[in-house]
Amino acid sequence: MELPLDEEDGTFTSISLADDSEHHSRIPPSKAERGHATMMNADMDDLSARVDAVKEENLKLKSENQVLGQYIENLMSASSVFQTTDTKSKRK
Repeated sequence: MELPLDEEDGTFTSISLADDSEHHSRIPPSKAERGHATMMNADMDDLSARVDAVKEENLKLKSENQVLGQYIENLMSASSVFQTTDTKSKRK
């Protein structure tokens, strides 16, 4: 992309909209660009590790919830408070 600078007032006078992909492919990335890419890769690795940790925690919590649900169900079935009553037989 061309950005010619007008020497008199320091403003840009025209912008070329031509495809600059060839121009960019010939210029090696600067040290700052390589550093930025490295930081982005590190950030992606960190995010990926966090996603994996959350998935593991989610599976652990689901398993614990199943155990607790079964435990509560067993307690409720053993308790007379939660037993179903037959109202027809009591009325006779």
